[in-house]
Amino acid sequence: MKYRFWGWEHADAKAITAEYKGIETPVDLYDALSHVWCADTCAPRMRQNWTKENMTLGQCSITAFLAQDIFGGKVYGILRPGGNYHCYNVIRDCKFDLTSEQFGDEVLDYEENPEQFREVHFAKEEKRMRYEKLKEELKKYCERN
Repeated sequence: MKYRFWGWEHADAKAITAEYKGIETPVDLYDALSHVWCADTCAPRMRQNWTKENMTLGQCSITAFLAQDIFGGKVYGILRPGGNYHCYNVIRDCKFDLTSEQFGDEVLDYEENPEQFREVHFAKEEKRMRYEKLKEELKKYCERN
């Protein structure tokens, strides 16, 4: 199968936790999250534009930090217009961005970006709550499948 998220071809990092049954690689995580991402986990400022066809919209930081929980590594951010960062994962020599599809054909620069920290992102209560919801829904999905 051909995926559309950036880095999918080389996203071969292995899970460091067995907490999520069936998730062994970032592709497995993407497959599971495609059943879990929803308007409630989308960033509030983008929620009115969220659709199932653009399911990764507004999901970047909570997804990247959840991927970090599962695979380790670091989260980096691409500075976007308006001052927000779009987050993606780097695990050893494996780089991937599970939510890059939200930008359509726009090409993002994945080089020389600053590391992002959950303490900063989750200082916003609503973002921490969306992360917790995504994590909980992923666990439920993995238990059912």
